[in-house]
Order: sequence, then structure tokens, then C-alpha cells
Amino acid sequence: MRRALILSGLVTAAAGASACAVPSYEAEPVSVYQWERRQQAVERDYAERQRLCRITKDDDPRKEELCRGVSGVED
Repeated sequence: MRRALILSGLVTAAAGASACAVPSYEAEPVSVYQWERRQQAVERDYAERQRLCRITKDDDPRKEELCRGVSGVED
């Protein structure tokens, strides 16, 4: 009985914690205009990451994080 009570408490706690998590769902665009806007936003974000990687000094501890996944930037 005690084991079942503890197990149900853990399940309840896990369900409660997952309810507070930020959902990672992002609705897919449905129109051509929405797809274009999404693609432009992705391109702007990537260009900004390239710029930050390019201007960050090599001895900066953030360099690796900023340049992760960025190609076309000379070290």
C-alpha cells in the first residue's frame, strides 16, 4: 500500500512538473505569406549569428557558443 502511494505521488508530481513546462510547439505556417515571413526570420537570425561570430574576439569565452552551427565565418 505504501509503495503504491509513493508511486502515485511521483506520477502526480511528474505530471504537474510537465504541465508547467513551456510548450515547444510552433504552429506551421499555412499561407505562402506566412512561409515567406518565417523563412525571412530564419535568414535574419542566421545572419545575426554570423555577424556575432565574426565580431567576437577569439579569447572571448562566448566565442564557441556564438559560433556553434555557423558556417562561412573565417576563424
